[in-house]
Amino acid sequence: MIPISYNLRSLRVRTATTLATALGVGLVVFVLAAALMLSDGLQRTLNLGGSDDAAIVLRKGADGELSSSIEDNVLGIISAAPGVRKNQQGQPLAIGEVVMVVQMWTQDGRGQSNVLVRGVPERVLEFRPQVKILEGRPAKVGTTEVIVGRGILGRFENLELGGEIELRKNVRAQVVGVFDAGGSSYESEVWGDLFVVRDAFGRDGAVSSVRVRLDSPEQFEGFEAAVELDPRLALQAIPEPRFLKEQSQGTADFISAIGISVTVFFSIGAMIGAMITMYGAVSSRSSEVGVLRALGFSRLTILLSFLLESLLLSLAGAVLGVVAALALSAVELSILNFQTFSEMVFRFHLTSETVLVAALLGAGMGILGGFLPAVRAARVSPIEAMRG
Repeated sequence: MIPISYNLRSLRVRTATTLATALGVGLVVFVLAAALMLSDGLQRTLNLGGSDDAAIVLRKGADGELSSSIEDNVLGIISAAPGVRKNQQGQPLAIGEVVMVVQMWTQDGRGQSNVLVRGVPERVLEFRPQVKILEGRPAKVGTTEVIVGRGILGRFENLELGGEIELRKNVRAQVVGVFDAGGSSYESEVWGDLFVVRDAFGRDGAVSSVRVRLDSPEQFEGFEAAVELDPRLALQAIPEPRFLKEQSQGTADFISAIGISVTVFFSIGAMIGAMITMYGAVSSRSSEVGVLRALGFSRLTILLSFLLESLLLSLAGAVLGVVAALALSAVELSILNFQTFSEMVFRFHLTSETVLVAALLGAGMGILGGFLPAVRAARVSPIEAMRG
């Protein structure tokens, strides 16, 4: 077997072409990794808001909270369903919420964009213990005070502690607190009193959804049967993690599809670059190949050696691409959620699966780009090479 040091020396000698090819492969890997990180970050942000022991109830046929409506008198029936957990005071852990979308002017001058406003009951912090007030205080019940998630804090005009925003025409609300929700999508929302918010939007007597805490995840089937089989209700119950995953799927798939499409075009260029580099290496090293053949190395050994060289080159590029993508983990950006039609702030998220895919992509480009030059090297005649 030809020593790997031979291939490494060859790559060092051709510094310019080696670097150019590695950067080309790195760019392809970076684009794919960025798209996957974007998709994973979006799904992670939404999934962080879910809990295995929680379920959400929507009107039957609704695909999200915006398109759902549940009358207030149904909340008591849902709360009394089997499996619903009770707090220390014996009250069922069930809350009804209303969600609406309002347009606000962005702080960076991009124009107007949508912000999700959630009307929540007084017990919302008890139901979601992961939500903590970072600055200010909770909004008072029955007032037009609101609290804002730290993700969109300062991204829109007046959406800051002490600022005043307009929910609807002639309905203004003061921001009295900033909350943290553990990196979940709730951090991209504005929360106000349930009755005030739905009164402002003409949704009196109904909520968008009802969330419940169950005694255990295993209690869901019994709860689901009690809710969905009651002919008076016309409701559907969904485990909260599954609901949140479905909410992010469309946007995540769209991002991944764009990233993969761009990667395919870029990868073709990178493979052509690797092929040109390896063809150049074969042409300039014909005499070396002839010596190797004269020393007794087989055609297969030479083919594998040149393939290994191409593979090392592309893997080096893949490492550069992954390292560059890793820097994106510190980047926070917003995107329009297709389900709520509102802006959601999240971060790129690098997973081991993304690193593995990036490595496989780099290896694949190296093998495909180096195969034909390796075949050419293996076919070099030792006699003709020595004469040349």
